Amino acid sequence: MKTAETGGHRRRSPAFLIGLTLIALLLFSGFCALGAWQVQRLAWKRDLIARVDSRIHAAPVPIPASATRDDEYRRVTVTGTFLHDKSALVQASTVRGAGYWVLTPLRRADGSILLINRGFVPPEARNGYDRPQSTVRITGLLRLTEPGGGFLRDNDPAANRWYSRDVKAIATARGLPNAISSYFIDADADPSPNSLPVGGLTVINFPNNHLQYAVTWFTLAAMTLGAYMLVMRQTGKDRLE
Repeated sequence: MKTAETGGHRRRSPAFLIGLTLIALLLFSGFCALGAWQVQRLAWKRDLIARVDSRIHAAPVPIPASATRDDEYRRVTVTGTFLHDKSALVQASTVRGAGYWVLTPLRRADGSILLINRGFVPPEARNGYDRPQSTVRITGLLRLTEPGGGFLRDNDPAANRWYSRDVKAIATARGLPNAISSYFIDADADPSPNSLPVGGLTVINFPNNHLQYAVTWFTLAAMTLGAYMLVMRQTGKDRLE
């Protein structure tokens, strides 16, 4: 773009000013749109946190036939008999250190099967945890299945190596055609302090940085507008010289 010398300054051409205006308008609009989107996300996240908080503190309800996102972390209760020989150990990293989640199928009176995450065991106790044989009543939080894998590693059913709580894959590997495949239950902690597995270790954490992100985008929009106004003010002064 051409400019002209005037009073020691280079006068900006109309083409330059039009281009600058378009760029500033695009940046300003884009930053404002991103800021507004983060404000919407902030409202959504706060609503999600409130809904989940109400679920985990509500009275337990019977388990559903299937589950969606709207059911996650709902407190539920179920009765049945554990199939300990069909359990799967899933790699876990918890506040108690590294070890395994013990996922054990629970057969209900109607013959349907639900996977229960009984809790955490350290590596040295992977074969030494409690195995109740009578009918049990489990209360805990509904969790959606975790297909694929975890810890940057895929599940390997053939080698019995599990890195995520993939209900369908575990049920298939254990020969459980009647298993509910959309979710499992994170069992509450056992009243006995020394029992294994250790339940009640569900981590409920929803990072909420949307307000910070919104402020950042709106600040960039304001900086863009301020820089544009400074350039245009200087351009107006050059024209008067």
